[in-house]
Amino acid sequence: MLSSLASIATLMLSTLLMMAGFGLMGYMLPIRSLNEGWSTFIISVIATGYTFGFTVSCVVTPIFVRRVGHVRVFGALITLLTVSILLCALVVEWWAWMIFRGLSGFAIAGAYLLIESWLNERVTNDNRGALFSVYMVTCLVGSIGGQYIVPLGDVNGPELFMICALIFSLAMFPVALSTAKSPAPIAEARFDLKRLYRRSPIAFFGSLLSGALSGTWGSLGGVYSQTIQMNTTQGATLLAAFLAGGAISQVPIGRLSDRIDRRLVMIGCGLFGVCACIAMTLFNADNATAIYVAGFFVGTVLYPVYSLNVAHANDLAEPDEYVTLSSAIMILYGMGTVTGPIMAGSLMQWFGPNALILFLATAFALYSGYAAWRISRRPDTAADKTDFQAVALPMQGTEGASPLNDFDR
Repeated sequence: MLSSLASIATLMLSTLLMMAGFGLMGYMLPIRSLNEGWSTFIISVIATGYTFGFTVSCVVTPIFVRRVGHVRVFGALITLLTVSILLCALVVEWWAWMIFRGLSGFAIAGAYLLIESWLNERVTNDNRGALFSVYMVTCLVGSIGGQYIVPLGDVNGPELFMICALIFSLAMFPVALSTAKSPAPIAEARFDLKRLYRRSPIAFFGSLLSGALSGTWGSLGGVYSQTIQMNTTQGATLLAAFLAGGAISQVPIGRLSDRIDRRLVMIGCGLFGVCACIAMTLFNADNATAIYVAGFFVGTVLYPVYSLNVAHANDLAEPDEYVTLSSAIMILYGMGTVTGPIMAGSLMQWFGPNALILFLATAFALYSGYAAWRISRRPDTAADKTDFQAVALPMQGTEGASPLNDFDR
C-alpha cells in the first residue's frame, strides 16, 4: 500500500494545490460580485460560463492529449487557470467575468480528466478503493482549505487574486518534475441521449436534476451565505459542511442501493433533501451552527444523487454501453448546471436568499417523485447490479472518482 501511495504522491500534491486554488476562486468571485453590486441573476449568468467551459472541455481535451501528450496539455491548462483568475482582477466587468469563468471551467475540467486518467493507470482492483479514497480526501481538503483563505484577505483588492494565481502555478511543478510515465491516450467522449433515455429514463431526468442541484449550490452558495449576513469565515464553514456531508454519505448510500431497488434509495434521498432544505430555511446567521448542521444534511444527499444515476444506468446497460451512457449523463448534468443557477438566481433576486434553498427543495421533490413514478411504470429489472462507485460531480471534483474515468475503461 505504501508503494502505491508513493507512486501517486506527486499527482496528489498537484491535485491538492489545484483544488486549493479552485476552492479560493469559487468562494472569492461570488463575494466580489456582490460587492460590485451585481444582481444574483447576473452572478448566476457568470456561473454558466464556467459550466459551459467545463462541458466543452470534456469533449475537446482528449483531442489535445492525443496530439501532444498529458504533461504538455496539463501545463497549458494550469497556465489557462492562472490567466483566467488574473484577468478577473484586471477587468472587473460581469460580461468579461463570464468569459473568464468559461476559460477556468475549460481548464479545470481538462485538469480533472488528466489527473484521474493518470490515477486510473496507477490503481489495480486490489487498491482502487483505497487510492481513490486518498484522492477524494485530497480534493476535499484542498477545496475546503482554499475557501478558508478568503477570510484572511480582502476580496475587493488584488491580493487574493494573486495568491490564487500563485497556487495554480505551483500545481504545475509536481507533475512537470515527476519521472512517472504518462498514461495511455484518452479515448474520445461519445454520447447517445436517446439510448440513455431508452435504458434508464430516471437516469436521464435525474442527471438534469442533479446538475441543477449541485450546479445551483456550487454557483450561488457563497452568495447565499453573504446575503443572509454571514461573514466570510461562516460562509466558508457552510460550504465545507455541504462538501463534508457529501463525502461522508456517498459510500453508505451506494452500498444501500446495491442491496435494494436503487429507485427506492432515490426516493429516500429526495424526500430527505426536501426536509433538510426546509429545516435550513428556518434559521439565519444568528443560528449559524444550526445552518451548518442543516447544510451538512443537505449535502449528504445533494452530491450522491449523481452517483445513483450513473449506477442505475449501468445496471441496465450492456458492457459496451458504459462509456456512451456515462458521457450522455455528463452532458445532461452539464445542461442542468447551466439552467439551474439561472433559474435560482432569478428567484433569489425576486424573493430573497431562501429562494435558493426552496429551489433545491423543489428539485429534490421532483427527483423523488419521478423515481416513485418510474417504480409504478417498470419493476426492478436489474437482477445483476454493477457495484456502486462513489463518483465525483463533474463540476465539483471533490467526492471521488469522476465519470471522466469512464473514458479510460
